[in-house]
Amino acid sequence: MDPLRQSPSPCSSRPSSPRTPPCEMLGLVGIEAVLDQLKIKAMKMGFEFNIMVVGQSGLGKSTMVNTLFRSKVWKSTLPGLGVTTPQTLKLHAVTHVIEEKGVKLKLTVIDTPGFGDQINNDKCWDPILGYINAQYEQFLQEELLITRQRHIPDTRVHCCVYFVPPTGHCLTIEEREAFRTRVTRIQQNLRSHCIDVYPQKCFDEDINDRILNSKIRDRIPFAVVGADREHLVNGKCVLGRKTKWGIIEAPTCRT
Repeated sequence: MDPLRQSPSPCSSRPSSPRTPPCEMLGLVGIEAVLDQLKIKAMKMGFEFNIMVVGQSGLGKSTMVNTLFRSKVWKSTLPGLGVTTPQTLKLHAVTHVIEEKGVKLKLTVIDTPGFGDQINNDKCWDPILGYINAQYEQFLQEELLITRQRHIPDTRVHCCVYFVPPTGHCLTIEEREAFRTRVTRIQQNLRSHCIDVYPQKCFDEDINDRILNSKIRDRIPFAVVGADREHLVNGKCVLGRKTKWGIIEAPTCRT
């Protein structure tokens, strides 16, 4: 036997192109209905979304949540109404089921009363980090069980919104420049402490996503308008705030 002539290895017999050649189909399989089947299954089971709001009292956290979901899902007690400020940070979660056009959403709002309201706010974020890590650990332990539940309740925090105290309604030129400096400082602190905010760079899958996400990241932190009243504009009811310049329409997650 010629030593130079060897039988080809399985690896050498593979095509050089990484693309898989198309298979010749003899009839319909039904793969075009896979997306519809997944959609029907997801709508039947419903969705779970847990949002945490972090910030000092009176910054409009409840108004913001109600605006996003266009529902009275959250009501907080404003300071100065006979209720004492919590001495320590205690997390408070409220769950609602929102249904729209047959789609159910189990919405859980986690509030952080007492955050940033004390004279000494050192380590006030530790209970928040402990809560988030505990929910992920609990979900992981449920997944590792051999006889786990068919549907594991998802209590993990999917979104955390941090509220920065505003400067006020009226700004002079000097105050506006100081506010811009403050915004730049916030962005620098996020980068220096390696704090990733949405959208993270892992979502930059192509050039279009990278351009759009970069514009969003450059505008952080956002100035958002929340409202709980509807106004008639051009024959259409919109949720917004009425000013002497007109109606400022508030953003919502629902159409």
